[in-house]
Amino acid sequence: MELSMKKIFQIIISCTLILTLIAPGIHARIGQQLPGVGTDDETIMVTSMVDAQLNLSSPSAVLLEGSTGTIIYEKNKDERLRPASITKIMTILLIYEALDSGQIKLMDEVSVSEHAASMGGSQVYLEPYEVQNVETLLKCIVVASANDASVAMAEFIAGSEEEFVARMNERAKELGMNNTNFVNCCGLDEDNHYSTAYDVALMSRELITKYPEVSNYALIWMDTFVHTTRKGQTEFGLTNTNKLIKSYSGITGLKTGSTSLAKYCLSATARRDNMDLIAVIMAAPDTKTRFGEAAKLLNYGFANYKIFVDENEDTVLEPVRVVKGVEDTVPGKVGSAYSYLCAKGVSPEDIRKEVIFNEEVFAPVAKGDKIGEIVYYLDNKKIGSVDILAAKDVLKAGYGDCIGKVLKRYFLGK
Repeated sequence: MELSMKKIFQIIISCTLILTLIAPGIHARIGQQLPGVGTDDETIMVTSMVDAQLNLSSPSAVLLEGSTGTIIYEKNKDERLRPASITKIMTILLIYEALDSGQIKLMDEVSVSEHAASMGGSQVYLEPYEVQNVETLLKCIVVASANDASVAMAEFIAGSEEEFVARMNERAKELGMNNTNFVNCCGLDEDNHYSTAYDVALMSRELITKYPEVSNYALIWMDTFVHTTRKGQTEFGLTNTNKLIKSYSGITGLKTGSTSLAKYCLSATARRDNMDLIAVIMAAPDTKTRFGEAAKLLNYGFANYKIFVDENEDTVLEPVRVVKGVEDTVPGKVGSAYSYLCAKGVSPEDIRKEVIFNEEVFAPVAKGDKIGEIVYYLDNKKIGSVDILAAKDVLKAGYGDCIGKVLKRYFLGK
């Protein structure tokens, strides 16, 4: 039966009203998966009414799962805002990378410059030419958000704060922080110093997944250190600015920030049931709001998602035949663990995997060359894969090697 024009018009109006309700200018995106981090290249995006459920008043926010890089929730994730002291997440990351590379050590002594000692804002009142070790300054940065300690470490690692900031920006580009520009290493308000909730989540993810030991400092509630100067020794108290470490189950960090222009910012990280969540709040109107809304995001993530992780420790890998190599086969190793974020209603037990090897590879084979892959499926749909890599080099066989193989087979039957 044909519809009347009046009926068609009513349907069009109804559809328009529905679209207006479910797609407001500020909306939430759930389950956006990053390519290349344990999934296929599909981007899963579901617009929902979760923003209304969470009812966040902060203008910008992100909830990210650490191992997969999945965006569980976002609100204006790419809006450029002043980051205040959550800038120091990048400073801390570069400190850990310098420790990891052996460039510096925790017990190395750092002499505080006049420039570092002159920093205003949040500080531990280091004096010019005062000497502290790296571990003490790192603790002052993570626990007490000390601007003076941040600049002292920047100068120690890079020679000057300007050079250190250049490295911060370079590292930001490597992490895909496309809407970030640092002007200083501590987060004091300056023109052209900006970041976004998503970019802060990216650098937070890099820090907590590669250097989870940062929580040893981030979870300190109160501590002290000793100023040693020409005036003698004085004890100074440190108090953590992240109130969630006293109230939120599974909290692992990470960093607060606030200035009169940036308002109240927070990157809160927590771990439960092998899942790391990162909640970033930018420009909250007050400190109570930033903690409350970060906790609300974390609660939403833990209530609605589970993580599937396969370390592949029990996966049997057969050697792959090498053509024209000095050795006939090459052993394999799994390139990395695989993680997949399961939404509510999806069981990690429903995920299956298939090990696929190349039938043969041609010499020369370099250690790390791909020789196969492990493919993961959910409801018979591919959801991701990890590479199987050559565990050693196999050189191309020369004339003498070929003669030796023939003789070995003839006389030894091998």
